[in-house]
Amino acid sequence: MRLKFVYVCTACLLTCAAAVYAQRQSAADPLTGTWTGDWGPTPTHRNAVTVQLKWDGKVLAGTVNPGPNAVKLQKTSYNASAGSVHMEADAGPMGKRIHYVIEGKIENGLMFGTWNHEDKKGDFRLLRK
Repeated sequence: MRLKFVYVCTACLLTCAAAVYAQRQSAADPLTGTWTGDWGPTPTHRNAVTVQLKWDGKVLAGTVNPGPNAVKLQKTSYNASAGSVHMEADAGPMGKRIHYVIEGKIENGLMFGTWNHEDKKGDFRLLRK
């Protein structure tokens, strides 16, 4: 009976340690993963979006709407002390590419900010899955 109690306590301790480790890993890397949300020029005109990001501690890379029509992010950066991101992307048909500039902040698993291209601008909100 006492041996069973020791096994249960050990299992609980290992589970708690794993949870703490996972939480520290996600706190150390607030970017890597899949983000979903929307973007648009007005509160009523919105577009669904999925963004996959990878942060290796120095370089930020990512893809918008992964799949056959994916858009690769360019000129990306992350300022950890400010919690800010900068991303650029070219989207649209090859003959008429549109260059987007995206500025955002990250707080508690939420990324939000602004985007613009040419004379158009708007905002976005993404939640980390």
